[in-house]
Amino acid sequence: MLSRTAENLYWLARYVERAEYIARTIEATLRVTALPAAYIGKTNEWDSALLTAGVGASFYEQYDEADEHNVVEYLSFSPQNASSIRNCIESARLNSRSVRTALTSEMWDTINSAWIELQEVWGKGAATREELTRFLRFVQETSLRFDGSAYRTMLRNDAYFFSRLGLHLERADNTARILDVKYHMLLPEEEHVGGPLDYYQWTSILRSVSALTAYHWVYRETLKPWLIADLLILNDTLPRSLASCYGNLVRNLDQIGVAYSRQGAAQRHARGIRNRLEHSHMDDIFQRGLHEFIQEFIADNSRLGDIIAKQYLI
Repeated sequence: MLSRTAENLYWLARYVERAEYIARTIEATLRVTALPAAYIGKTNEWDSALLTAGVGASFYEQYDEADEHNVVEYLSFSPQNASSIRNCIESARLNSRSVRTALTSEMWDTINSAWIELQEVWGKGAATREELTRFLRFVQETSLRFDGSAYRTMLRNDAYFFSRLGLHLERADNTARILDVKYHMLLPEEEHVGGPLDYYQWTSILRSVSALTAYHWVYRETLKPWLIADLLILNDTLPRSLASCYGNLVRNLDQIGVAYSRQGAAQRHARGIRNRLEHSHMDDIFQRGLHEFIQEFIADNSRLGDIIAKQYLI
């Protein structure tokens, strides 16, 4: 496979996953801001949404205030935000068009029809909360359709493996960022840990990664921060956990290694992160500092992306 084809498949999957994640972040933020003021207090959930998406600095270059209208516009429709949902779908469509022959018809139809609907229906944005809710559902359904069609229709060859690399690398980064924002930045200093605000923020985080029901199935307890961290970091039965993402990254990199009869730095780096997750315990992570652990993980995950690019995509 040409490196350019592999790169397009890899970034196609990343853009689709990123669009869904941004949509889930906005949806979770809307849920929290709909709570009575007595629950949410003085915290600005829209700031936390920007931090989670990693676009806080670029946002304040365009806007003075992080309110609902500005943040939703920037995260959803702004052409100035490279990671906005609109730009993610357009970039995904551009990448898919470049590798049209490597995709199944179901995958192409999903991305192309989403791009057409984006132009025709959502060209002027979402004027009301109801329209925004429909838009966010449209984005999530597009991602689910694309992921499902890839899983059910693609040959298990190098095209599939590169696509899965992009998906799981992006998913790991997203999960780590939303967990880090909660623990390190989100809860105001004057708020009580375990209070109403704390509870609803944790609920919103689990909803944003589709893990609220899974949490209750696994732990059968009320929401506890250390159990939520355990679920999102170390429990590899949860598809969006860091452990699950790296289990999949290692498997797909190994399949690529077999396909090309060569292992390399990407396989070694991914195995190193996977082994570190397998041998970690929440007590040790908390003792060392969860923020430090997650920041190191985000840096290592980004480094893996650079290594994959140098090894296969250049």
